[in-house]
Amino acid sequence: MLFRSPCSTHVIEELKKEYDLTLFFYNPNIEPLEEYELRLKQIEEYSKKLSIPILIGDYDNIEWHNKIQGHETDKEGEERCKICFRLRLEKTAKLAREKGFELFTTTLTISPFKNAEVINKIGKEIQEINKIGFLKQDFKKGYMHSIELSKKHDLYRQNYCGCSFSKQ
Repeated sequence: MLFRSPCSTHVIEELKKEYDLTLFFYNPNIEPLEEYELRLKQIEEYSKKLSIPILIGDYDNIEWHNKIQGHETDKEGEERCKICFRLRLEKTAKLAREKGFELFTTTLTISPFKNAEVINKIGKEIQEINKIGFLKQDFKKGYMHSIELSKKHDLYRQNYCGCSFSKQ
């Protein structure tokens, strides 16, 4: 199974009980570049520690900005976020299909600030288009456990989703 990361500590712990995992770090929304690089370094080190393979997507922040153009003033959770979720899940599904994975999923639903119903709906739509399974989940119950695991493993935890708009 291929899934997005970085808020992944709890999610990895849960999914590795049932699945062979490969992580996919694709976050063109993260700004500034230093923040992106910090998060990437953390997940690379964590995946190595757990002996879980990781694939790294392109950092195409320009494509992301082009996609969300006109939605810069949207509030958190509105259309800008939906566009971002779709872009990232589409890339994940495409890569998963190309690499021969049976399923893809996302860690996005662990955030108390993200609407799991919306994310899962988008995932299901992308599943149909790409002819690859999407594992529908809502990992919010593991949010506090994820924070504990991050502290235990001395992992950096950001205080915003990644885009400059969410920082506000």
